[in-house]
Amino acid sequence: LILADCLTLATEGAEFPDLLLDMATLTGAHRVALGWDLPGIFTDSDTLAQELYDKGLEHHDPVWRLPLWKPYDKMIDSKIADMNNIGSVPWGGAITAALFLKRFVNGCPNWVHIDFNGWTREKPGFPEGGEPQAVRAIYEMLREQYPPRS
Repeated sequence: LILADCLTLATEGAEFPDLLLDMATLTGAHRVALGWDLPGIFTDSDTLAQELYDKGLEHHDPVWRLPLWKPYDKMIDSKIADMNNIGSVPWGGAITAALFLKRFVNGCPNWVHIDFNGWTREKPGFPEGGEPQAVRAIYEMLREQYPPRS
């Protein structure tokens, strides 16, 4: 709920930010779909999704887009509260978690949620342990969009 408050605060002004990015492990459900190596990204922006995907491949930090599937949004509706913070069925948890966050971004067109593991198996060039998944992709995307001032 703290993350939801932060997203609302970031989008309350007269103008939306150029980019609103959050990273969290909310359910672990994306790992069932994508495994250990791929963080899932959720965004309505095709451009933003493609930029992150391209930078991820280019810098050996892959990401994979998952849908903000509108029919699942009703799974977090509630009869007694504004909404539930967990889906009403035991599947689609990563999607319903992202849809929950989407309800707090006030229609910001450049919002992306990155659902990551933060932990990886040992593989060439990457030791077992904590892993900043998607951080290299994000950094390169930001570096290209906002070059240093001279």
